[in-house]
Amino acid sequence: MPDHAHSSDPAVQAQLDRLAALSPGRDILGLERIAELCARLGNPQNQLPRTFHVAGTNGKGSTCAYLRAILEAQGRRVHSYTSPHLVRFNERIRLAGTLIDDALLAALLEEVLDEAADLQASFFEVTTAAAFLAFARIPADDCIIEVGLGGRLDATNIIPPPAVAGIASLGIDHEAFLLAPEAGTPNDPATRIAWEKAGIIKPDTPVATFAYPPLVQEIIAAKVDSVGATLFPEGGGWTIDADGDGFRWTSKLGSVAPMLRSRMAGAHQMRNAGLAIAMLRLAPGSQPSDDAIARGVSDAFWPGRMQRLETGPLADLLPDNTEIWLDGAHNVDAGLALARQFAGETRRIHLITGMLANKDPAAIIAPLAAHLASLTAVPVAGHDHHGAAAFGTGAKAAASVAHALRSLDVDPARDIVLIAGSLYLAGEVLSANRQFPD
Repeated sequence: MPDHAHSSDPAVQAQLDRLAALSPGRDILGLERIAELCARLGNPQNQLPRTFHVAGTNGKGSTCAYLRAILEAQGRRVHSYTSPHLVRFNERIRLAGTLIDDALLAALLEEVLDEAADLQASFFEVTTAAAFLAFARIPADDCIIEVGLGGRLDATNIIPPPAVAGIASLGIDHEAFLLAPEAGTPNDPATRIAWEKAGIIKPDTPVATFAYPPLVQEIIAAKVDSVGATLFPEGGGWTIDADGDGFRWTSKLGSVAPMLRSRMAGAHQMRNAGLAIAMLRLAPGSQPSDDAIARGVSDAFWPGRMQRLETGPLADLLPDNTEIWLDGAHNVDAGLALARQFAGETRRIHLITGMLANKDPAAIIAPLAAHLASLTAVPVAGHDHHGAAAFGTGAKAAASVAHALRSLDVDPARDIVLIAGSLYLAGEVLSANRQFPD
């Protein structure tokens, strides 16, 4: 699917337009084009600082945010490459702690596109190469790289063995790519997804993972054994023990003494933080102190994931003190996480949702059905999306999130509002509310 990146900076937009014209306009899995492109650029992927590589269906971006926050609390300079962006393309590339500026971004994209003109490289392949160039040229202590799609054939997997690999929550998503028939791959969808994600595991690389169902765990363990890597799984290697709004992290490599508390809502975020800590405990070189871990977990933030809207043009359309939550959930795994988050909620939920046409509305609606007071479907601008009919007979349509909010009859004492269904929609909401990720 196209990324629809836009920039208010004319020089950056000129390169994004050029990229849109040159690329095939859709994701293409495979390492041949990125390998050739990086070779033409001097193989910057081989010149990165200590690297953390993170895959997963859900939670990998949050895990990267925890990694970065803990490392920065330790006083280290950290590059990061994540996707997708929500509002500005610059969100994808962070250099030594700061979002890439427009002048450098435009120059890097131009340099990469000059080399990629005849390759039919995808949007993600070009931007990945640009990130690697920046990371190779600008000094830093660490580099965090989030897998874009899958793992085995994702453009980021051109990197040599990282210091540590991590695999977060696994579920069914991007079926057209990750479940495409291919000889020698598992037939079962869940194990095929795990097999694709496990493709980031490289020789002699320590790997931290969540706990998974037995068949999925076997796929991960088999890959680890086949390349001589080291497995450090949740349950068998490390655990988190929730205690109210905090948790403790323990492992066979030692424990973190203080109670840890995250500003990001949800028990799933405790597990994402736990995975990040596990990766850091496996990493060679400097180790963060317990205090740095506690401060990093507390400081970490990843926009569009159970994020409460602040006062702004959208939030102000509802009565004062109305809770409005925003989440990019768009698949079954994320829908179940939302259901767990609201399991004990006694207030009614007014759901505003916009979902891409290739996603299943039931993934979000079914887990939340018992809590819903109303459901309003909105478009996802620039993308094929479901209409209200796809969400059931009780769903109504609105032209935009602003129109949907105006139509709600909300009592702040007994109602909350949830906007979910797409990260593209989450970006629209943050932009309209003037709540920009930084």
